[in-house]
Amino acid sequence: MAQLQAPKGVPEYFPGRSAAFLAVREALSSPARHAGYGYAELPVFEDTALYVRGVGESTDVVAKEMYTFEDRGGRSLSLRPEGTAGVMRMVIENNLDRGQLPVKLYYAGAFFRAERPQHGRYRQLQQVGIEAIGTDDPALDAEVISLADIGFRSLGLTQFTLQLTSLGCAECRPSYRVLLQTFLANLDLDEATRERAAINPLRVLDDKREDVQAQLAGVPYMVNHLCEACQSHYDDVRTALRLLKVEWTEAPSLVRGLDYYTRTAFEFTHHLLGAQSGIGGGGRYDGLMSSLGGQDLSGIGWGLGTDRTLLACEAEGLAPGAGPLVDVFAVPIGDEAKSVLIALGGELRATGVRFDLAYGNRGLKGAMKAADKSQAPWVLIVGDQEVADGTVVVRNMASGEQETVAWESVQPLLAQRLKKNEGIHS
Repeated sequence: MAQLQAPKGVPEYFPGRSAAFLAVREALSSPARHAGYGYAELPVFEDTALYVRGVGESTDVVAKEMYTFEDRGGRSLSLRPEGTAGVMRMVIENNLDRGQLPVKLYYAGAFFRAERPQHGRYRQLQQVGIEAIGTDDPALDAEVISLADIGFRSLGLTQFTLQLTSLGCAECRPSYRVLLQTFLANLDLDEATRERAAINPLRVLDDKREDVQAQLAGVPYMVNHLCEACQSHYDDVRTALRLLKVEWTEAPSLVRGLDYYTRTAFEFTHHLLGAQSGIGGGGRYDGLMSSLGGQDLSGIGWGLGTDRTLLACEAEGLAPGAGPLVDVFAVPIGDEAKSVLIALGGELRATGVRFDLAYGNRGLKGAMKAADKSQAPWVLIVGDQEVADGTVVVRNMASGEQETVAWESVQPLLAQRLKKNEGIHS
């Protein structure tokens, strides 16, 4: 019988690397919590129409990459390819937009796209996302961008760049669209690209083929044809970013892959990741809520790739989440000692100490090997003599020194030493 394997393009994380994955996810989520964003748990699948209307029928995400299926009731459902449309549906359905604005939410989890798997490009991708809905204040744009910047820098990342532009609004984009289509009409493009230009000409700017990029020399960019309101908004965003000490690079050719973006658009790229250099991005999406049946409220958000950010950390030689999984490892020699240490382990865990035990009734040599592999800084050893005396041997694994202490002194002793070494994890 053939051995079963995980589906192609689905990364797995287990001890050895999963601690780093969790540390990255926490680092990207933490800035949002500190800025007043509440957690949202989104459905893994939604009505397909949500993504068709919200993301855009002409986008590659909807047209080519969604996992869509029919349920037993004949309803068309799709695994979530991104988070913003689902958050917007949640806000509308639960009247979150009827309270204090902006509504500030963050989320994390798996998203799904039927792409050709390659390094850093997965069919099941992990992301952390935030959305701030209810105001078009450019200072909020800057806050959202800065929270991503804080998350990346908290991991120690330095080899990344923030690319920034403005995609205009419903007032200035129509005239620019005509200008761009006129330019594209004079290029030597294949039929599929011409069709794309007719539906959404901005997408042609994102074409990675060298022959297309070569023809785009001199193309007009949206950021140079903004209306007065959009220009003012973009200027204010950049002013606020300077106040927040966030550096960026002007990227007039930047085009996000989803149709709902307006005005501020941005992407973070990492210099050491090759072709799949994007580690996160987002933008403002005025008009998205009304297109889904809600109020005409503005919003801005981002999605940061947890998988790709982990790859970026590894490329820079960083090791987020490194360290032992436990603070204390217990070695029992004999059944009575095991019972004693099981009870002690329960008490220690209740106080926040990470505790593990040598299971399987191993001898002292085998149990100490397990203790060494655990990387726990402190090891407790109890045998028949210690049980009889009411004592525990406490060993410092770094120095090799050990001492015998009374049973009632074990917890306060460990609490003092772990606190000193910041070994207790909540």
